[in-house]
Amino acid sequence: MKKKNVFILLTFGFFVLVVVLYVLYASNTGSFRGKKYLYVKTEATYEQLLKSMKDSALVKDFRSFERMASWLNLSSNLHAGRYEVQEGMSNYQIISMLKKGRQSVVKLVLNKLRTKNDIIRKLASQLEPDSLAWSQLFANADFLAKNQIDSNQIQSLIMPNTYEFYWNVTPEKVFDRLGDYSNKFWNEERKAKAAKLNLSRAQIITIASIVEEETNKKDEKPNIASVYINRYRIGMNLGADPTVKFAVGDFKLKRILTVHTQISSPYNTYKYAGLPPGPICTPSETSIDAVLHATETKYLFFCAKEDFSGYHNFASTYAEHIVNAKKYQAALNARGIR
Repeated sequence: MKKKNVFILLTFGFFVLVVVLYVLYASNTGSFRGKKYLYVKTEATYEQLLKSMKDSALVKDFRSFERMASWLNLSSNLHAGRYEVQEGMSNYQIISMLKKGRQSVVKLVLNKLRTKNDIIRKLASQLEPDSLAWSQLFANADFLAKNQIDSNQIQSLIMPNTYEFYWNVTPEKVFDRLGDYSNKFWNEERKAKAAKLNLSRAQIITIASIVEEETNKKDEKPNIASVYINRYRIGMNLGADPTVKFAVGDFKLKRILTVHTQISSPYNTYKYAGLPPGPICTPSETSIDAVLHATETKYLFFCAKEDFSGYHNFASTYAEHIVNAKKYQAALNARGIR
């Protein structure tokens, strides 16, 4: 009789062990393929995590996950972050990842961004801090003073590149990291180039932002930079079409008309002399270097080439410029473009 009882107990124990091992280590992900992400907010409670898991169908058997999370005391070891749940993961693997805070990084790709609101939308869509958090940072006097800028120059803090952050990073740490990268870019050689041009870093970036918007032709950027540097030096209005588009708020404008050049905005460089209050986009390293290595010319004018190659004809005098402009206008007329 005793042997029979022992056998029953052993069988039952083995059955329980198998069940526990199954619940722990068997695949329990939902019907998705590849991977899905679980976002745990900084202030999230354990109950909110469970609800998120259930609503998103990350696990196939939610009840087994919930029981295992309770057994493994997940509620006392919950970390905020962005977690990568891969197809085929077990309850144990998911819970262990959450308990240890092994979140996956966000690869934040920052390309050309024009306005402050563009920057806010981009950051808020990729990282935990919301639009309000970024807006408050950009209006914070200490933040602006630390970076030696005003609220019109936020674009100057961003060097287009790919950066890696944890999803729940703070806004301040994001810009500390961006600042570190920018400071490395501005090495002694580049600082010396800027000093030789008698332009500050902020002025270089503002001119570079105009160059960035004027052309995608890397080999032509130093010539375009020379035009704006020459105009600035002699006190001539920059007359840059991209600054008018920025002032109007319409970046799809094909032609700048008189009605546009009369708009009252400090960014309207047809109407107001000097540089605009800040960059009109986040310029690439190529455009910044194009300004630092601007060709030494007497060019004051340029207009699109009549071959529609995307390149420009440059001129030192207004008379030369008119000749070039007429060539381009004739080419437009020949194609029926108005």
